[in-house]
Amino acid sequence: MKSAKSYIEQNKDRFLDELIELLKIPSISADPAYKNDVLKTAEAVKVQLEKAGCDSVEICETPGYPIVYGEKIIDKNLPTVLVYGHYDVQPPDPLELWTSPPFEPVIKETELHPEGAIFARGSCDDKGQMYMHVKALEYMTETNQLPCNVKFMIEGEEEVGSESLGWFISRNREKLANDVILISDTGMISKDTPSITTGLRGLSYVEVEVTGPNRDLHSGLYGGAVANPINILAKMIASLHDENNHITIPGFYDDVEELSKEEREKMAETPFNLKDYEKALDIDSVYGEKGYSTNERNSIRPTLDVNGIWGGYIGEGAKTVIASKAFAKISMRLVPDQNWEKITELFKNHFESIAPKGVRVKVKPHHGGTAYVTPIDSLGYRAAEKAYEETFGKTPIPQRSGGSIPIVALFEKELKSKTILMGFGLDSDAIHSPNEHFGVWNYFKGIETIPQFYHYFTEMSK
Repeated sequence: MKSAKSYIEQNKDRFLDELIELLKIPSISADPAYKNDVLKTAEAVKVQLEKAGCDSVEICETPGYPIVYGEKIIDKNLPTVLVYGHYDVQPPDPLELWTSPPFEPVIKETELHPEGAIFARGSCDDKGQMYMHVKALEYMTETNQLPCNVKFMIEGEEEVGSESLGWFISRNREKLANDVILISDTGMISKDTPSITTGLRGLSYVEVEVTGPNRDLHSGLYGGAVANPINILAKMIASLHDENNHITIPGFYDDVEELSKEEREKMAETPFNLKDYEKALDIDSVYGEKGYSTNERNSIRPTLDVNGIWGGYIGEGAKTVIASKAFAKISMRLVPDQNWEKITELFKNHFESIAPKGVRVKVKPHHGGTAYVTPIDSLGYRAAEKAYEETFGKTPIPQRSGGSIPIVALFEKELKSKTILMGFGLDSDAIHSPNEHFGVWNYFKGIETIPQFYHYFTEMSK
Protein backbone atom coordinates (compact mmCIF):
# COMPACT_ATOMS: atom_id res chain seq x y z
CA MET A 1 0.00 0.00 0.00
CA LYS A 2 1.34 3.42 -0.95
CA SER A 3 1.55 5.82 2.02
CA ALA A 4 -0.04 9.26 1.87
CA LYS A 5 3.39 10.80 2.26
CA SER A 6 4.82 9.04 -0.79
CA TYR A 7 1.65 9.73 -2.84
CA ILE A 8 1.93 13.43 -2.01
CA GLU A 9 5.62 13.48 -2.90
CA GLN A 10 4.86 11.87 -6.26
CA ASN A 11 2.06 14.36 -7.03
CA LYS A 12 3.09 17.50 -5.13
CA ASP A 13 3.64 19.71 -8.19
CA ARG A 14 0.22 18.83 -9.58
CA PHE A 15 -1.43 19.35 -6.17
CA LEU A 16 0.06 22.85 -6.01
CA ASP A 17 -0.78 23.68 -9.63
CA GLU A 18 -4.41 22.66 -9.19
CA LEU A 19 -4.81 24.78 -6.05
CA ILE A 20 -3.15 27.75 -7.74
CA GLU A 21 -5.62 27.55 -10.64
CA LEU A 22 -8.51 27.57 -8.15
CA LEU A 23 -7.03 30.56 -6.32
CA LYS A 24 -6.84 32.56 -9.55
CA ILE A 25 -10.65 32.84 -9.68
CA PRO A 26 -11.84 35.87 -7.66
CA SER A 27 -14.86 34.23 -6.02
CA ILE A 28 -15.82 37.24 -3.86
CA SER A 29 -19.34 36.50 -2.62
CA ALA A 30 -19.78 39.92 -0.97
CA ASP A 31 -19.57 41.81 -4.26
CA PRO A 32 -22.23 41.13 -6.94
CA ALA A 33 -19.73 42.24 -9.61
CA TYR A 34 -17.97 38.88 -9.11
CA LYS A 35 -21.07 36.70 -9.48
CA ASN A 36 -19.80 34.94 -12.60
CA ASP A 37 -16.48 34.21 -10.91
CA VAL A 38 -18.23 32.68 -7.91
CA LEU A 39 -20.27 30.45 -10.22
CA LYS A 40 -17.14 29.57 -12.20
CA THR A 41 -15.47 28.45 -8.97
CA ALA A 42 -18.40 26.18 -8.12
CA GLU A 43 -17.97 24.50 -11.52
CA ALA A 44 -14.23 24.10 -10.91
CA VAL A 45 -14.84 22.45 -7.53
CA LYS A 46 -17.36 20.08 -9.15
CA VAL A 47 -14.81 19.00 -11.76
CA GLN A 48 -12.14 18.35 -9.14
CA LEU A 49 -14.47 16.30 -6.93
CA GLU A 50 -15.30 14.13 -9.93
CA LYS A 51 -11.62 13.65 -10.72
CA ALA A 52 -10.87 12.82 -7.08
CA GLY A 53 -13.22 9.87 -7.12
CA CYS A 54 -16.74 10.97 -6.19
CA ASP A 55 -19.32 8.78 -7.93
CA SER A 56 -21.88 11.55 -7.95
CA VAL A 57 -21.35 15.33 -7.99
CA GLU A 58 -23.96 18.03 -8.55
CA ILE A 59 -24.26 21.79 -8.35
CA CYS A 60 -27.32 22.41 -6.19
CA GLU A 61 -29.14 25.68 -6.74
CA THR A 62 -30.17 27.76 -3.72
CA PRO A 63 -31.76 31.20 -3.30
CA GLY A 64 -28.16 32.49 -3.37
CA TYR A 65 -24.96 30.94 -4.62
CA PRO A 66 -25.01 27.19 -5.34
CA ILE A 67 -23.74 24.39 -3.13
CA VAL A 68 -21.47 21.76 -4.65
CA TYR A 69 -22.50 18.33 -3.37
CA GLY A 70 -20.53 15.16 -4.01
CA GLU A 71 -20.46 11.66 -2.57
CA LYS A 72 -18.60 8.37 -2.62
CA ILE A 73 -20.71 5.62 -1.04
CA ILE A 74 -18.86 2.32 -0.80
CA ASP A 75 -21.08 0.51 1.72
CA LYS A 76 -24.20 1.87 3.43
CA ASN A 77 -23.35 -0.18 6.52
CA LEU A 78 -20.12 1.76 6.99
CA PRO A 79 -19.84 5.19 8.71
CA THR A 80 -20.30 8.34 6.64
CA VAL A 81 -18.14 11.45 6.94
CA LEU A 82 -19.60 14.74 5.69
CA VAL A 83 -16.93 17.24 4.64
CA TYR A 84 -17.93 20.92 4.72
CA GLY A 85 -15.97 23.77 3.17
CA HIS A 86 -16.51 26.96 1.20
CA TYR A 87 -15.28 28.18 -2.16
CA ASP A 88 -16.05 31.89 -1.72
CA VAL A 89 -13.46 34.34 -0.42
CA GLN A 90 -13.24 37.68 1.35
CA PRO A 91 -12.75 40.91 -0.63
CA PRO A 92 -8.98 41.57 -1.00
CA ASP A 93 -9.06 45.27 -0.02
CA PRO A 94 -6.93 47.27 0.61
CA LEU A 95 -5.16 46.22 -2.58
CA GLU A 96 -2.19 48.56 -2.13
CA LEU A 97 -1.04 46.58 0.92
CA TRP A 98 -0.57 43.32 -0.99
CA THR A 99 3.02 42.50 -1.95
CA SER A 100 1.68 40.51 -4.93
CA PRO A 101 -1.76 40.64 -6.62
CA PRO A 102 -4.36 38.75 -4.53
CA PHE A 103 -5.59 36.62 -7.44
CA GLU A 104 -2.20 35.96 -9.00
CA PRO A 105 -0.93 33.26 -6.61
CA VAL A 106 2.79 33.05 -5.94
CA ILE A 107 4.86 30.79 -3.70
CA LYS A 108 7.33 32.70 -1.53
CA GLU A 109 9.64 31.68 1.29
CA THR A 110 8.96 33.19 4.73
CA GLU A 111 10.56 32.86 8.15
CA LEU A 112 7.84 30.42 9.25
CA HIS A 113 7.63 28.73 5.85
CA PRO A 114 11.14 28.15 4.49
CA GLU A 115 9.64 25.56 2.13
CA GLY A 116 7.34 28.27 0.77
CA ALA A 117 3.85 29.63 1.28
CA ILE A 118 1.12 30.27 -1.29
CA PHE A 119 0.20 33.98 -1.26
CA ALA A 120 -3.31 34.61 -2.57
CA ARG A 121 -6.76 35.50 -1.31
CA GLY A 122 -8.44 32.28 -0.18
CA SER A 123 -5.19 30.31 0.06
CA CYS A 124 -5.89 29.43 3.70
CA ASP A 125 -9.51 30.57 4.08
CA ASP A 126 -10.81 28.33 2.76
CA LYS A 127 -9.86 27.14 -0.74
CA GLY A 128 -6.50 25.72 0.34
CA GLN A 129 -7.90 23.91 3.37
CA MET A 130 -11.02 22.74 1.54
CA TYR A 131 -8.88 21.40 -1.30
CA MET A 132 -6.82 19.30 1.13
CA HIS A 133 -9.94 17.16 1.54
CA VAL A 134 -10.37 16.77 -2.21
CA LYS A 135 -6.79 15.58 -2.57
CA ALA A 136 -7.10 13.32 0.50
CA LEU A 137 -10.07 11.65 -1.20
CA GLU A 138 -8.05 11.26 -4.40
CA TYR A 139 -5.27 9.52 -2.47
CA MET A 140 -7.71 7.15 -0.74
CA THR A 141 -9.61 6.24 -3.91
CA GLU A 142 -6.52 5.92 -6.13
CA THR A 143 -4.86 3.56 -3.64
CA ASN A 144 -8.10 1.76 -2.75
CA GLN A 145 -7.83 2.82 0.89
CA LEU A 146 -11.11 4.67 1.46
CA PRO A 147 -12.46 2.92 4.60
CA CYS A 148 -15.92 4.50 4.77
CA ASN A 149 -18.42 6.68 2.91
CA VAL A 150 -17.77 10.34 2.26
CA LYS A 151 -19.97 13.26 1.29
CA PHE A 152 -18.94 16.80 0.37
CA MET A 153 -20.96 19.98 0.87
CA ILE A 154 -18.99 22.99 -0.40
CA GLU A 155 -20.84 26.32 -0.30
CA GLY A 156 -20.31 29.76 -1.81
CA GLU A 157 -21.76 32.09 0.84
CA GLU A 158 -19.72 31.46 4.00
CA GLU A 159 -18.07 34.87 3.88
CA VAL A 160 -21.47 36.59 3.74
CA GLY A 161 -23.20 34.61 6.46
CA SER A 162 -24.19 31.31 4.76
CA GLU A 163 -27.67 32.67 4.17
CA SER A 164 -28.76 29.82 1.86
CA LEU A 165 -27.21 26.96 3.80
CA GLY A 166 -30.05 26.53 6.30
CA TRP A 167 -32.52 26.51 3.41
CA PHE A 168 -30.50 23.79 1.67
CA ILE A 169 -29.99 21.62 4.75
CA SER A 170 -33.66 21.67 5.75
CA ARG A 171 -34.58 20.33 2.30
CA ASN A 172 -31.80 17.73 2.10
CA ARG A 173 -31.48 16.11 5.54
CA GLU A 174 -31.58 12.58 4.12
CA LYS A 175 -29.03 13.39 1.40
CA LEU A 176 -26.70 14.91 4.03
CA ALA A 177 -27.16 12.19 6.68
CA ASN A 178 -23.81 11.40 8.30
CA ASP A 179 -22.04 10.10 11.38
CA VAL A 180 -19.63 13.02 11.76
CA ILE A 181 -18.94 16.36 10.06
CA LEU A 182 -15.35 17.27 9.20
CA ILE A 183 -14.25 20.87 8.60
CA SER A 184 -10.87 22.47 7.93
CA ASP A 185 -11.57 26.20 8.24
CA THR A 186 -9.58 26.82 11.41
CA GLY A 187 -5.93 26.71 12.43
CA MET A 188 -3.46 25.12 14.80
CA ILE A 189 -1.03 26.53 17.35
CA SER A 190 2.12 25.98 15.28
CA LYS A 191 3.81 23.56 12.90
CA ASP A 192 5.45 21.95 15.94
CA THR A 193 2.36 22.05 18.17
CA PRO A 194 -0.76 20.57 16.55
CA SER A 195 -4.13 21.47 18.02
CA ILE A 196 -7.79 20.73 17.41
CA THR A 197 -10.32 23.54 17.63
CA THR A 198 -12.98 22.64 20.18
CA GLY A 199 -14.84 25.93 20.41
CA LEU A 200 -15.95 28.73 18.10
CA ARG A 201 -17.40 32.11 18.94
CA GLY A 202 -20.76 33.23 17.63
CA LEU A 203 -21.31 36.41 15.63
CA SER A 204 -23.61 39.38 15.28
CA TYR A 205 -22.81 41.71 12.37
CA VAL A 206 -24.54 45.07 11.86
CA GLU A 207 -24.21 48.25 9.84
CA VAL A 208 -25.08 51.63 11.33
CA GLU A 209 -25.98 54.89 9.62
CA VAL A 210 -26.07 58.32 11.24
CA THR A 211 -27.84 61.10 9.30
CA GLY A 212 -27.68 64.80 10.16
CA PRO A 213 -28.56 67.63 7.73
CA ASN A 214 -30.28 66.92 4.43
CA ARG A 215 -27.09 67.62 2.44
CA ASP A 216 -23.34 68.08 2.89
CA LEU A 217 -22.67 71.50 4.42
CA HIS A 218 -19.88 74.09 4.32
CA SER A 219 -17.98 73.54 7.58
CA GLY A 220 -17.28 77.26 7.95
CA LEU A 221 -20.83 78.50 7.44
CA TYR A 222 -22.48 75.71 9.46
CA GLY A 223 -19.71 74.33 11.71
CA GLY A 224 -20.66 74.50 15.38
CA ALA A 225 -24.32 75.10 14.60
CA VAL A 226 -25.49 71.65 13.48
CA ALA A 227 -24.63 68.10 14.53
CA ASN A 228 -21.79 66.57 12.53
CA PRO A 229 -22.74 62.90 11.84
CA ILE A 230 -19.09 61.78 11.74
CA ASN A 231 -18.31 63.41 15.10
CA ILE A 232 -21.49 61.96 16.59
CA LEU A 233 -20.82 58.47 15.23
CA ALA A 234 -17.28 58.52 16.66
CA LYS A 235 -18.61 59.51 20.10
CA MET A 236 -21.33 56.86 20.01
CA ILE A 237 -18.87 54.12 19.06
CA ALA A 238 -16.38 55.26 21.72
CA SER A 239 -19.10 54.96 24.36
CA LEU A 240 -19.61 51.26 23.63
CA HIS A 241 -16.58 50.39 25.80
CA ASP A 242 -15.74 51.65 29.29
CA GLU A 243 -12.30 52.35 30.77
CA ASN A 244 -11.77 48.60 31.35
CA ASN A 245 -12.72 47.74 27.76
CA HIS A 246 -15.94 46.24 29.03
CA ILE A 247 -18.86 46.49 26.59
CA THR A 248 -21.47 48.95 27.91
CA ILE A 249 -24.59 47.66 26.16
CA PRO A 250 -27.14 46.83 28.90
CA GLY A 251 -27.76 43.08 29.10
CA PHE A 252 -24.84 42.21 26.79
CA TYR A 253 -23.15 39.88 29.33
CA ASP A 254 -26.32 38.38 30.85
CA ASP A 255 -25.94 34.97 29.17
CA VAL A 256 -22.14 34.75 28.89
CA GLU A 257 -20.70 31.37 29.89
CA GLU A 258 -18.22 31.91 32.71
CA LEU A 259 -15.44 29.33 32.75
CA SER A 260 -14.33 27.90 36.07
CA LYS A 261 -10.94 28.68 37.61
CA GLU A 262 -9.84 25.14 36.73
CA GLU A 263 -10.83 25.54 33.07
CA ARG A 264 -8.98 28.86 32.82
CA GLU A 265 -5.88 27.31 34.40
CA LYS A 266 -6.03 24.49 31.83
CA MET A 267 -6.26 27.07 29.02
CA ALA A 268 -3.19 28.83 30.40
CA GLU A 269 -1.12 25.69 29.76
CA THR A 270 -1.40 26.25 25.99
CA PRO A 271 1.99 27.29 24.58
CA PHE A 272 1.97 31.07 24.10
CA ASN A 273 4.72 33.68 23.96
CA LEU A 274 3.42 37.21 24.43
CA LYS A 275 6.56 38.86 23.05
CA ASP A 276 6.44 36.75 19.90
CA TYR A 277 2.75 37.61 19.54
CA GLU A 278 3.47 41.34 19.78
CA LYS A 279 6.43 41.07 17.43
CA ALA A 280 4.40 39.24 14.79
CA LEU A 281 1.83 42.06 14.83
CA ASP A 282 4.41 44.86 15.17
CA ILE A 283 2.75 46.27 18.30
CA ASP A 284 4.35 47.33 21.57
CA SER A 285 1.55 46.05 23.80
CA VAL A 286 -1.63 44.00 23.75
CA TYR A 287 -4.97 45.60 24.54
CA GLY A 288 -8.29 44.29 25.78
CA GLU A 289 -10.77 43.56 28.53
CA LYS A 290 -9.32 43.96 32.03
CA GLY A 291 -8.92 40.78 34.07
CA TYR A 292 -8.35 38.38 31.17
CA SER A 293 -5.29 37.06 29.37
CA THR A 294 -4.72 37.52 25.63
CA ASN A 295 -5.74 33.93 24.88
CA GLU A 296 -8.91 34.36 26.95
CA ARG A 297 -9.79 37.69 25.34
CA ASN A 298 -9.65 36.21 21.84
CA SER A 299 -11.53 32.99 22.57
CA ILE A 300 -13.79 32.79 25.64
CA ARG A 301 -14.81 36.45 25.95
CA PRO A 302 -17.26 38.37 23.75
CA THR A 303 -16.08 41.39 21.80
CA LEU A 304 -17.32 44.40 19.86
CA ASP A 305 -15.20 45.78 17.02
CA VAL A 306 -15.62 48.39 14.28
CA ASN A 307 -14.81 46.71 10.96
CA GLY A 308 -15.17 49.79 8.80
CA ILE A 309 -16.10 53.46 9.18
CA TRP A 310 -16.66 56.10 6.54
CA GLY A 311 -18.30 59.38 5.59
CA GLY A 312 -17.46 62.83 4.24
CA TYR A 313 -14.52 63.66 2.01
CA ILE A 314 -11.55 61.27 1.88
CA GLY A 315 -10.01 62.26 -1.47
CA GLU A 316 -6.76 64.09 -2.15
CA GLY A 317 -6.30 67.57 -0.72
CA ALA A 318 -8.87 69.38 1.43
CA LYS A 319 -12.62 69.83 1.24
CA THR A 320 -14.16 71.67 4.17
CA VAL A 321 -17.43 69.84 4.53
CA ILE A 322 -19.80 68.54 7.19
CA ALA A 323 -21.10 65.27 5.77
CA SER A 324 -24.81 64.55 5.72
CA LYS A 325 -24.20 60.91 6.66
CA ALA A 326 -21.68 58.68 8.43
CA PHE A 327 -21.55 54.88 8.45
CA ALA A 328 -19.86 52.02 10.26
CA LYS A 329 -19.84 48.23 10.12
CA ILE A 330 -19.64 46.56 13.53
CA SER A 331 -19.15 42.92 14.49
CA MET A 332 -19.69 41.32 17.88
CA ARG A 333 -18.05 37.95 18.57
CA LEU A 334 -20.16 35.97 21.00
CA VAL A 335 -19.59 33.08 23.39
CA PRO A 336 -21.80 30.33 24.81
CA ASP A 337 -24.65 30.92 25.70
CA GLN A 338 -25.29 34.25 23.96
CA ASN A 339 -28.05 34.32 21.37
CA TRP A 340 -26.94 36.36 18.34
CA GLU A 341 -30.45 37.58 17.52
CA LYS A 342 -30.95 38.79 21.09
CA ILE A 343 -27.55 40.55 21.05
CA THR A 344 -28.38 42.21 17.71
CA GLU A 345 -31.62 43.54 19.21
CA LEU A 346 -29.84 44.74 22.37
CA PHE A 347 -27.28 46.57 20.22
CA LYS A 348 -29.97 48.16 18.05
CA ASN A 349 -32.01 49.39 21.00
CA HIS A 350 -28.97 50.75 22.82
CA PHE A 351 -27.36 52.43 19.82
CA GLU A 352 -30.58 54.18 18.88
CA SER A 353 -31.12 55.26 22.50
CA ILE A 354 -27.73 57.02 22.81
CA ALA A 355 -28.17 59.12 19.67
CA PRO A 356 -28.38 62.84 20.53
CA LYS A 357 -30.97 65.19 19.08
CA GLY A 358 -30.02 66.57 15.68
CA VAL A 359 -29.27 63.17 14.06
CA ARG A 360 -31.21 60.09 13.02
CA VAL A 361 -29.79 56.60 13.50
CA LYS A 362 -30.50 53.46 11.53
CA VAL A 363 -29.18 49.99 12.49
CA LYS A 364 -29.20 47.34 9.76
CA PRO A 365 -28.55 43.73 10.90
CA HIS A 366 -26.51 41.69 8.41
CA HIS A 367 -25.96 38.15 9.66
CA GLY A 368 -25.00 36.15 12.71
CA GLY A 369 -24.52 32.75 14.26
CA THR A 370 -24.28 30.81 17.50
CA ALA A 371 -21.13 29.83 19.39
CA TYR A 372 -20.18 26.15 19.42
CA VAL A 373 -18.21 23.83 21.72
CA THR A 374 -17.45 20.23 20.79
CA PRO A 375 -16.75 17.62 23.49
CA ILE A 376 -13.26 16.14 23.59
CA ASP A 377 -14.54 12.70 24.58
CA SER A 378 -16.52 12.15 21.39
CA LEU A 379 -15.65 9.43 18.89
CA GLY A 380 -14.83 12.03 16.24
CA TYR A 381 -12.48 13.97 18.49
CA ARG A 382 -10.64 10.83 19.58
CA ALA A 383 -10.24 9.77 15.93
CA ALA A 384 -8.84 13.21 15.03
CA GLU A 385 -6.49 13.05 18.01
CA LYS A 386 -5.13 9.70 16.81
CA ALA A 387 -4.75 11.06 13.28
CA TYR A 388 -2.56 13.96 14.46
CA GLU A 389 -0.54 11.64 16.67
CA GLU A 390 0.14 9.49 13.62
CA THR A 391 1.40 12.29 11.36
CA PHE A 392 2.83 14.82 13.86
CA GLY A 393 4.13 12.36 16.44
CA LYS A 394 2.44 14.46 19.15
CA THR A 395 -0.94 14.55 20.89
CA PRO A 396 -2.84 17.65 19.70
CA ILE A 397 -3.96 20.27 22.21
CA PRO A 398 -7.69 21.08 22.40
CA GLN A 399 -8.09 24.81 21.80
CA ARG A 400 -10.97 27.25 21.63
CA SER A 401 -10.87 29.62 18.67
CA GLY A 402 -11.85 33.25 18.50
CA GLY A 403 -13.27 32.84 15.01
CA SER A 404 -16.82 32.06 13.99
CA ILE A 405 -18.29 29.41 11.72
CA PRO A 406 -21.98 30.09 12.39
CA ILE A 407 -23.21 27.04 10.51
CA VAL A 408 -21.54 24.55 12.90
CA ALA A 409 -24.30 25.00 15.50
CA LEU A 410 -26.84 24.75 12.67
CA PHE A 411 -25.35 21.40 11.60
CA GLU A 412 -25.84 19.91 15.06
CA LYS A 413 -29.38 21.20 15.28
CA GLU A 414 -30.48 20.05 11.81
CA LEU A 415 -28.31 16.98 11.15
CA LYS A 416 -27.86 15.78 14.78
CA SER A 417 -24.14 15.12 14.38
CA LYS A 418 -20.96 16.49 15.93
CA THR A 419 -18.43 18.59 14.01
CA ILE A 420 -14.68 18.02 14.16
CA LEU A 421 -12.52 21.04 13.29
CA MET A 422 -9.19 19.91 11.85
CA GLY A 423 -7.50 23.14 10.82
CA PHE A 424 -3.96 23.37 9.45
CA GLY A 425 -3.56 27.14 9.10
CA LEU A 426 -1.54 29.41 11.39
CA ASP A 427 -2.47 32.69 13.09
CA SER A 428 0.17 34.39 10.94
CA ASP A 429 -1.51 33.36 7.67
CA ALA A 430 -3.26 36.75 7.45
CA ILE A 431 -6.72 35.45 6.61
CA HIS A 432 -9.14 38.32 5.80
CA SER A 433 -6.08 40.57 5.48
CA PRO A 434 -3.71 41.62 2.72
CA ASN A 435 -1.04 39.01 1.92
CA GLU A 436 -3.07 36.01 3.02
CA HIS A 437 -0.98 32.88 2.63
CA PHE A 438 -0.91 29.15 3.39
CA GLY A 439 2.25 27.15 3.97
CA VAL A 440 3.06 24.48 1.40
CA TRP A 441 4.09 22.25 4.33
CA ASN A 442 0.73 22.84 6.02
CA TYR A 443 -1.16 22.07 2.82
CA PHE A 444 0.60 18.75 2.35
CA LYS A 445 0.40 17.92 6.07
CA GLY A 446 -3.37 18.29 5.92
CA ILE A 447 -3.59 15.93 2.94
CA GLU A 448 -1.45 13.44 4.88
CA THR A 449 -3.44 13.67 8.13
CA ILE A 450 -7.04 13.65 6.87
CA PRO A 451 -6.97 10.01 5.61
CA GLN A 452 -5.80 8.95 9.07
CA PHE A 453 -8.97 10.47 10.51
CA TYR A 454 -11.07 8.34 8.16
CA HIS A 455 -9.11 5.25 9.17
CA TYR A 456 -9.42 5.76 12.92
CA PHE A 457 -13.03 6.94 12.84
CA THR A 458 -14.07 3.84 10.90
CA GLU A 459 -12.03 1.56 13.15
CA MET A 460 -13.45 3.10 16.35
CA SER A 461 -17.02 2.90 15.00
CA LYS A 462 -16.97 -0.90 14.84
